Amino acid sequence: MAKRARGVPAFGFRIADARVADRVQHFPESVIREMTRVAARHDAINLAQGFPDFDPPREIVDAARAALEGPHHQYAITWGAKPLRDAIAAKAKRFNGIDADPEANVVVTCGSTEAMMTAMLSVVNPGDEVVIPEPFYENYGPDAIVSGARAIFLPMAWPSWELDEEALKAAFTPRTKAIVLNTPNNPTGKVFSRSELKLIADLVEDRGALAITDEIYEHITYGGKAHISIATLGSMADRTVTINGISKTYSVTGWRVGWAIAPKTIADAMKRVHDFLTVGAPHPLQIAGAVALGFPDSYYTELAAMYARKRDLLWEALRSVGFEVTRPDGAYYIVADHTPFGFADDWAFTDHLVKEIGIAVVPGSSFYSDPADGRRFVRFMFSRKDETLREAAARLEKLEPAK
Repeated sequence: MAKRARGVPAFGFRIADARVADRVQHFPESVIREMTRVAARHDAINLAQGFPDFDPPREIVDAARAALEGPHHQYAITWGAKPLRDAIAAKAKRFNGIDADPEANVVVTCGSTEAMMTAMLSVVNPGDEVVIPEPFYENYGPDAIVSGARAIFLPMAWPSWELDEEALKAAFTPRTKAIVLNTPNNPTGKVFSRSELKLIADLVEDRGALAITDEIYEHITYGGKAHISIATLGSMADRTVTINGISKTYSVTGWRVGWAIAPKTIADAMKRVHDFLTVGAPHPLQIAGAVALGFPDSYYTELAAMYARKRDLLWEALRSVGFEVTRPDGAYYIVADHTPFGFADDWAFTDHLVKEIGIAVVPGSSFYSDPADGRRFVRFMFSRKDETLREAAARLEKLEPAK
């Protein structure tokens, strides 16, 4: 049985300077982004941070180039250029079954990361509780802290990453404002099933709470697994903030164009928060993003097939050298148990891997509220050229399991 949900108000990090605000003293810098710097320092293959080493589709690059020649150099409407908001609403209906009014329900942000923070700041009052399944993408904990929420972390059990139903129910209290749901999931690759989403939806509706969903990997699923937006279940359209962006689907993580679809009153609040956080996302890239959202179905089928091949290449390499691994059903990460190699913890193994093997990965403890829960794990990323992954596989062969 999975452990019960646990509330953790801080992450044990502290800055020794009284001039720094208390809220910032409760979380460190991003471990994921730090591992990219470590990879560069040691000339290692970066299988840590989730960005491709291959080019985006030519069509979206050409659309951006054309937008730079057009009248798109000044501010767009703060909450999104109309062509992009129209394209977001059309795509959400086409692929997710979500009905969204581009004027009332769509807010364009500087990446899905800002969309998540904007959503939290828009709906959370200090002292509210936010349920976060773990392991979790490392931004969610700081998002809760900055917004004043008390994060309630809900363990998902290795290796199936199942949620314990009773622990889930117990995590929802009269103080619960929202659950943050990431599907397909980073770091685990879990794709939440319809039955799991229905259980969560019933709890959200029963407790008068909200769901804030990060669906950035929606088109990267494998083996017949289908992404389902919880906003389409029951009355959840009026209780869900659906977050997405162009970064992962179109391989443009540096463009920072994301969005949220929300009920009008929440969308209106998010527009105000977003306006004073960043004003707006880059106008020309919004115009190019609108073109990408109209790509044919074949693009998304080929995208999933490409990533399935990369997943299997890395998974086979990890399994063959002695890692304990399960194949993910979505996203482009693999969580691996490194204990067969005899290292004290995830940081010791990660240090050895980058310095002696030439591969950078993310220590598993960075995805847990209690680092001890993640010390047996590391996260590998496979959004890389096939030749990069084959080179990584060759380097991994130098690893030797403990005697």
